[in-house]
Amino acid sequence: MRIFFTSLLLSLLSFTNPVHADGQMVVVELYTSQGCSSCPPADEFLTKLAKRNDVIALALHVDYWDYLGWQDSFADNAYSLRQRAYAKTANKRTVYTPQVIVQGTSHAVGHRVQDVTSLIKYHKNRVEAVGIELTKNGNKLTIKAKVQGGSVGKSVIQVVRYLPEKTVQIKRGENAGRRIIYSNIVTAWKPIANWSGRGEITASDVIKGNQPIVVIVQTAGNGPIIAAQALR
Repeated sequence: MRIFFTSLLLSLLSFTNPVHADGQMVVVELYTSQGCSSCPPADEFLTKLAKRNDVIALALHVDYWDYLGWQDSFADNAYSLRQRAYAKTANKRTVYTPQVIVQGTSHAVGHRVQDVTSLIKYHKNRVEAVGIELTKNGNKLTIKAKVQGGSVGKSVIQVVRYLPEKTVQIKRGENAGRRIIYSNIVTAWKPIANWSGRGEITASDVIKGNQPIVVIVQTAGNGPIIAAQALR
């Protein structure tokens, strides 16, 4: 009876206990496309970044190269619009692939490894303005964000989901005949709460499926990413 009770108790605890997030990390967004001949080296580099514990590496596949003869199976116009919003904020007239944006502010060509690595190091050494705590009970995700001094201004809390890895055989277009491994492919990017950026806030979201979860706090208007956490 004791063995049965202990087993039952452990089972209940594993169901109800919260799952906590990793430590603070740097967000690296790669804007890429299966139809872009310059993108495979950047995609390969992102796969390496995805293995780092101090980086949240996210691949956002854009749709504006689909006309070249191959429709990207991961592309979403929302990611093209997000990239264009970044360009507008940075007073840039054009967008391109592969492009990396680190912490919402620093731009680099996606396959320039040294440039991207230097930007990650720069942002990693900056003091975090906001602390985040994530708790997941069943299908409910609870997010607590707290300013660690002063105010960070109006911000948006966003929940991101991604597919960890998928191999694609590309049959047409600029990468025809190539078999490419893609990592951390964003499948959803959803704002769930607006925040004044003062004091603290608690927000929640209903989580479906088992894809990893990322929570990003970003200054309104596609500004700097001021905090991020991941549940893998």
